[in-house]
Amino acid sequence: MKIALAQLNYHIGNFDSNTEKIINTIHAARGKGADLVVFAELCISGYPARDFLEFKEFIGLCEQSAQTIATACTGIACIIGIPKHNTNRSKGGKDLHNSAYFIADGKVQQVVNKALLPNYDVFDEYRYFEPETEFTCVEYKGHRIALTICEDLWNDIENPLYVTRPMDKLMEQKPDVMINIAASPFAYNHDEERIAILSDNAKRYNLPLFYVNHVGAQTEIIFDGGSLVFDNQGKVIDELPYFKEVITYYDLSDDSQVTPQQPVTLMPERQSDIEQIHQGLILGIRDYFYKSGFKQAILGLSGGIDSAVVCALAAEALGAENVMAVLLPSKYSTGHSITDAEDLVENLGCMSETVEIKSITDAFETALHPQFEGLPFNIAEENLQARSRAVVLMAMCNKFGYILLNTSNKSEAAVGYGTLYGDMCGGISVLGDVYKTQVYQLANYINRDKEIIPQNSIVKPPSAELRPDQKDSDSLPDYNTLDTILVEYIEHRLSSGEIIQQGYDEATVRRVIKLVNTAEHKRYQTPPILRVSPKAFGMGRRMPIVGKYLS
Repeated sequence: MKIALAQLNYHIGNFDSNTEKIINTIHAARGKGADLVVFAELCISGYPARDFLEFKEFIGLCEQSAQTIATACTGIACIIGIPKHNTNRSKGGKDLHNSAYFIADGKVQQVVNKALLPNYDVFDEYRYFEPETEFTCVEYKGHRIALTICEDLWNDIENPLYVTRPMDKLMEQKPDVMINIAASPFAYNHDEERIAILSDNAKRYNLPLFYVNHVGAQTEIIFDGGSLVFDNQGKVIDELPYFKEVITYYDLSDDSQVTPQQPVTLMPERQSDIEQIHQGLILGIRDYFYKSGFKQAILGLSGGIDSAVVCALAAEALGAENVMAVLLPSKYSTGHSITDAEDLVENLGCMSETVEIKSITDAFETALHPQFEGLPFNIAEENLQARSRAVVLMAMCNKFGYILLNTSNKSEAAVGYGTLYGDMCGGISVLGDVYKTQVYQLANYINRDKEIIPQNSIVKPPSAELRPDQKDSDSLPDYNTLDTILVEYIEHRLSSGEIIQQGYDEATVRRVIKLVNTAEHKRYQTPPILRVSPKAFGMGRRMPIVGKYLS
């Protein structure tokens, strides 16, 4: 049997596009002599469709698309992922299953439903789907296929969380190959974990394994592809490209040996975290604009490293001609900040404008003089500057149809070092899941072949430039210290006591964690954040605003 793996970029709710893409792939695979083409989990609807799944019409359109695909699927079989009505709803449970359709001869031949529904981090499947309890292999072309959906094969075989393991049940039917369709989001440490778990499963069950993942971004969630093929000993036979659409072909012999039908280039070593983050952010920006129907981005360019990195990423993702960088100097902006920003614009070739905000902030201060009279200059006046910049940027968005890119990094977002309705506004947050120390690494990676980001933007002390001679270090620990504490608290979920036991200064740790927790109300009002880490702010980290617990 010749199997095709289709690693494709789907669009949530875009049934015409998704259906056309799937049918075109079926035709292409049939032209290459494939017997079976495999698509990803919930490819019909896109993933995650979230509360679209609560609309009957949405589910009806999914089924309509599946029937259109079935009509086109003759002379070849396919596997597609789809949300499907629970036909046993009268017995209780949720309205839907997360399902896979096995289609051949122009109709759906068999339905497989997902059993193990993830309900952690960005996943919320048990909100919508009913878990399956019965498991049957698919038989086709003399092969018995153990077809599973994502988590049904993903759960850690060394630490099983479930009483019923779908593969253990399917093994009773003596399958000779495993196929797993998935929607596995990107995080910079996820590729190695993915390979290890799937390899262990192939070895455990002594079966070859075909694994198909999504590629592309859906608002904040990025899918990196990286689909995989293993032999029955858990050896990687093929690893599909990351962050790219691709179709690949394999021969599966009667004795379950797998032979790729195209040259295979296995990665000699894993990409670094920063390389993966760079590729993920490029894809995230590009898909956010394309799938939203916008083409041009705008951002405030300060001359600092954060806005410089965002500008460079946007230019690579969208084309420099589609990026508007706006210099917004205040009375506290230094000459080198303006020069650094101008040098970046020249290096990238993007559009730029300069709007002085001194007169704008002066007008606000004048208007507020009766209320502020006799009070010292403080954060209120500092924030007027950040909000003045936001007013200018949003006005240009309204006038010219730009989408504003937020330039705050994860370190700032964590400790509340930003101004609500000022530098925290935007349509999408590019660096909100990238710590400040990683931003420096990204800048150096962007400059790997030639200087794009001016060196002065990288080496100068970071500053918001909201008062004379201001530096981030005036109010925050140095970023190397801050970021290591933040990683332990946010990603590793350690308490302050556990972090202090590692040798960190007690006062610093307790202050940082208090800043993180008291800034929760700000993070509730930030733009969607492109997720590149195992624990991003947003839907993957849900904390109460008024909680008292400070760890």
